[in-house]
Amino acid sequence: MLWLSMANHVEIVEVAPRDGLQADPADLSTDQKVALIKRLISAGHTRIEAASFVSPTAVPKMADADALMAAVPRSSGVTYSALVLNRIGVERAIASGVDEITGVVVASETFSQQNQNSTIEESIDRWRSISDAASKAGLRRTVTIASAFGCPFEGRVDQSVVRDIALRLAETGPAEITLADTIGVAVPNQVADLFGILGDCVGDDSVPRGHFHNTRNTAMANIVAAVGVGVRVFDASLGGVGGCPFAPKATGNVATEDVVYMLHAMEIQTGLDLNALIAATEWLESLLGHTTPGMVAKAGGFPSPPTY
Repeated sequence: MLWLSMANHVEIVEVAPRDGLQADPADLSTDQKVALIKRLISAGHTRIEAASFVSPTAVPKMADADALMAAVPRSSGVTYSALVLNRIGVERAIASGVDEITGVVVASETFSQQNQNSTIEESIDRWRSISDAASKAGLRRTVTIASAFGCPFEGRVDQSVVRDIALRLAETGPAEITLADTIGVAVPNQVADLFGILGDCVGDDSVPRGHFHNTRNTAMANIVAAVGVGVRVFDASLGGVGGCPFAPKATGNVATEDVVYMLHAMEIQTGLDLNALIAATEWLESLLGHTTPGMVAKAGGFPSPPTY
């Protein structure tokens, strides 16, 4: 297939330290989070979403963001991103030494109020302020359109709404615009269509990126569909830990090791070591005190983990 021959490499942004741990019942210490990040780096990760600079009342598991960023290893070639939702958050993130700023605009009014206590319009304005501060600080900027495929309160999200948001976000010049299936309702044809729309309205100005939850067991198929239309950057979470704490029944980020096994078997490079990811998942489960939803860590590679 033509698209397969063109997909030589896919970049995976590891989100377990932030999007994964923020919704897990376990409460890891800062030292344990640093140990997790070190294992991720050892497995080959070069982009890690480490923290969020948000209200500790709203997301208590991210209350140690400043301390975490002060303690992470500063390895050559490894960059750390942080989620921020307002100007205060971005100023904290800049002071902490993050390399990349990520913002979020939710594509439905009801969920935007639930998740960020703001309208879509207010969220876009907040992103403009965040983007301006991050740009002046010389930091890379990425922005996510959350619930791009469906809202837990309003149902399916109209593609025209996502298109309009993307056009306005593109005006700020982000390095990447992420389409996020926050509650795991997307299917492959919808993914291909919406990324096609994103490409048509944004062009080459911002790289497309995918963020899929496996709530309804469609994340892997959606990643293949996105690769088929040219997406080469995806979020994934070690073991599949995490989910959105503000969305009912929004379980499950897609597991990093599951994605890596699939892509490597398709002869698509990731730069990641599957054996190391499986070992890291087993270690993480011991800290969390429960099994994780990913599958490959349970079954192992077959017949042996390919390396690319």
